[in-house]
Amino acid sequence: MIAIFLQAASPEGSMMPTMIMMGLMFVGFYFLMIRPQMKKAKQEKNFQETLKVGSRVVTTSGMHGRIAQIQDDGVVIETLSGKLKFEKAAISREFTQQRFPDSAPDDKK
Repeated sequence: MIAIFLQAASPEGSMMPTMIMMGLMFVGFYFLMIRPQMKKAKQEKNFQETLKVGSRVVTTSGMHGRIAQIQDDGVVIETLSGKLKFEKAAISREFTQQRFPDSAPDDKK
């Protein structure tokens, strides 16, 4: 019985193939998981920085409205029921261009 454990404990090959496989797994995880998350976070931060008064937006909870004010700690969104204050991180996407092309600000001037 002890002979079986001694044979299993002593590796006959080198550790190089195992190290190469671990390195390839790390590179794969980086390109498949970490890099896309970093790219998405960068896009969200850029979107939150470019919010403008008058843009029609949707929050992460599904509330539709128009940005009435932009403050340091959040934004005030005007909805049909009144004005509500949200954090900038709660803004999910902008609908000005897609749903209301006539009211979108023109940058061609």
